[in-house]
Amino acid sequence: MRTESKKATRWPTAVDLFSGCGAVTAGLKAARFKVLAAVDNDPVACLTYRSNHPSVHLIEEDIVRVDPQELKDTILTGRKLDLMAVCAPCQPFSSHQRIAGKDDRAQLILQSIKFARILNPKVILFENVPGLTAPRFDKLRARLAQGLKDAGYLVGSPTRLDAAEFGVPQRRARCIMLASKGQPPPPLPERNWTRTQETVRTAIGDLKVLQSGQADPNDVLHFARVHRPIAELRLQHIPKDGGSRDSLPSHLQLKCHKNHNGHPDVYGRMRWDAVAPTLTTGCTDLTRGRYAHPRDDRALTLREAARLQTFPDDYKFIGSSKDIASQIGNAVPMRLIAQLAPTLRIALSKQT
Repeated sequence: MRTESKKATRWPTAVDLFSGCGAVTAGLKAARFKVLAAVDNDPVACLTYRSNHPSVHLIEEDIVRVDPQELKDTILTGRKLDLMAVCAPCQPFSSHQRIAGKDDRAQLILQSIKFARILNPKVILFENVPGLTAPRFDKLRARLAQGLKDAGYLVGSPTRLDAAEFGVPQRRARCIMLASKGQPPPPLPERNWTRTQETVRTAIGDLKVLQSGQADPNDVLHFARVHRPIAELRLQHIPKDGGSRDSLPSHLQLKCHKNHNGHPDVYGRMRWDAVAPTLTTGCTDLTRGRYAHPRDDRALTLREAARLQTFPDDYKFIGSSKDIASQIGNAVPMRLIAQLAPTLRIALSKQT
């Protein structure tokens, strides 16, 4: 009886490759997975990771140089690994990356093969941008599938998901693939029908009102950038709750925007009762997208960006404002990972 109880309450084990600041680890831990190890080579993101996940064995190194056998000997010590999460850099697969084959980081996803061979996880989770499925990456995906097949895995079809359909207050399209040892993985849900859609209002509506240059003394991440007078003047002319730069009078329009229909979200405001647009590393910069506050005449604060990425307020970020914005923008929404956990457990339950 005691043995059965222990088995029933055992948390599945996991390893987090390309872990960044730790959002995937946080999502897995929230879903009752035990993350044993992580790998990343960004020194500042690793500082953030260690601050939030001190019990996880973090390897701060270029993944190409990491020996999975040493990792196995260090962290598994005879135990079996249930899950390996692989969130390789998404920039090479982004729709903004127009020059195919020029970013060597696209090859990093293939590093998962050597880890699969040695660590032998039951299930592998791949998370990236939908651009991974573009025709120009057909050969890369084929190499990945063949390498994993040789290691005993079957790779499921890439599935496009929107994080907003899983309780994330942000429109964020992702590509999710599962690989399972010796058998096809289960299908991924298109959305979580049990959750109501979160919005900008539900995520950040309770935070302190701020204007340009102001800060909340009780929250180190809730401070507004100091905007130039011309930027503040432009914001005053953009309607609250979803307005865009189309409302600017001619004398306040940027020269590069006159007679130019591109980049329509620049200087745009978010809507209170909708999800936020996709957050990037420039998520606190008015000139990088629709990152103006729905009400206040300023860009988003780091706290607001973190909440829209579903980081809890007690998550500790290390680094400069630019470093933290990059960590937040590059992160996988931890709530999305937590919401995928039931599917991961189904895949694990089918393993002998």
